[in-house]
Amino acid sequence: MFDWILSVMSQAGYAGLAFLMLIENVFPPIPSEVVVPLGGFLAARGSFSLPLVIIVATAGSVAGATFWYWVGIVVGEARLRAFAARYGRWLTISPGDVDRASAWFREKGAWAVLVGRMMPGFRTLISVPAGVARMPLGPFLIYTTAGSLVWIGGLAILGYVLESQYERVGDWIDPASWIVLGAVVGIYLWRLFRQEVRS
Repeated sequence: MFDWILSVMSQAGYAGLAFLMLIENVFPPIPSEVVVPLGGFLAARGSFSLPLVIIVATAGSVAGATFWYWVGIVVGEARLRAFAARYGRWLTISPGDVDRASAWFREKGAWAVLVGRMMPGFRTLISVPAGVARMPLGPFLIYTTAGSLVWIGGLAILGYVLESQYERVGDWIDPASWIVLGAVVGIYLWRLFRQEVRS
């Protein structure tokens, strides 16, 4: 995966970076923890500009988050609850889980989006309840952008600072991305097994 990410960014430049950050939010197993520090590394080598890396990566990330926001808007709370009632066994969620998640989001609101965009594994998911709860688009974009900017800025600066050591990162970053994917699948299977035991 690392070689593919490097190839996209090397050939497509900033457009490739924006594309990778967009799909990173739509398809989480492509981790920003790989993409953004690589952009910082390339900036340190003179191929990119560090401020532009941060701006472009943030724009791609916000675009991907907005996709899931609109998914939440279209689905809506009632439809999501009905979906969970019908397919919750395979999703490992219940209508009650949907209600609790929606109530929690309405209580935490904008802060949930701001903090959620800085949390690995939670960054993409936070956009769906924002849409389900009908959070206004303006505040959603403001808090999503702010949280994404902090997260992406930190990763980009890290890649920039570690320039001389970054090539060694490729030796462990590719297996790490597959470990993340395996962990996601493992958590799902564990929740599914626990649900079967309870029933």
